[in-house]
This record gives sequence, structure tokens and C-alpha cells, in this order.
Amino acid sequence: MQLEIHIDAACAEPRIVVTAPKMTEELKALLHRLCEETPQMLAAFKEGEVHLLDPQEIVRAYTVQGRVFVQARGEAYALRMRLYELMDRLCGGRFVRISNAEIINLKKVKNIDLSLTGTICITFEDGTTAYASRRYVPKIKQALGL
Repeated sequence: MQLEIHIDAACAEPRIVVTAPKMTEELKALLHRLCEETPQMLAAFKEGEVHLLDPQEIVRAYTVQGRVFVQARGEAYALRMRLYELMDRLCGGRFVRISNAEIINLKKVKNIDLSLTGTICITFEDGTTAYASRRYVPKIKQALGL
């Protein structure tokens, strides 16, 4: 990989441009590192109050009757966005979709039970559990390097 840095006093804001023939694992890793450096706060709602959440605090995000909730700080907060929109805002590598209705933070996982039936039971650091849809098992295994 080649890297060029141009210092320009007239530049108001730093800009990164990557030119490549295709997306590679090296570029994905670079994107992941850049995302880690600049966390975006999420506006979450609980009991009429707005709480700002750092994506690193999120254990999981899930839908209930069409509404999106995140579990963070030991509590559930509502979001005003769709699950796919949330996934776009979260940095890849740390979060993975485990079903049509749930996204998890891999850094908050305590253990994973790979049963003989092909399902995956995920236990988080706080003791809560989630189950992966069979459709998403290959993607989860790929994210974990299994």
C-alpha cells in the first residue's frame, strides 16, 4: 500500500481519499481502524429523556414490534432509526448481524455455544443471551474466524 500525505494550509478539514481497484481485506482493516478512532454518539430515548450512547457501550440492538432498541449500561433504550440504518452507522468488525431483528457487539460477548443442531447461543458479559438465526450462522462464523 502506498501512502501520500499533502499538507495544505488552505485545507479547512482533513480529507482521506483511497484509490484502489477493488475492496481488499487490507482496506477493510484500515476502514475499521479509522472508525475506531472517531466514535459517533447515538441519541437514544428512555422515559422521555435523550441519552447519548457511545457505540462501544452497546451490547446488542434488536427490534420489538417494529421499534429498534439497544441494550447498553444495563438498560434498554429506544432509537429512532431502522436496524439497517443503525448497522450502517456502527463500525464493521465490532458489530455483526445475527438475525433479521438483532445486531450484537462482538466485544461484549462472553461465550458462544455452537450446538450440534447448527444454532448459536450467544451469552454476553452481563449474562443476557441471544440466539442467532440459522441463516446468519455462516456470516457469524466468518466474522469470528471459525
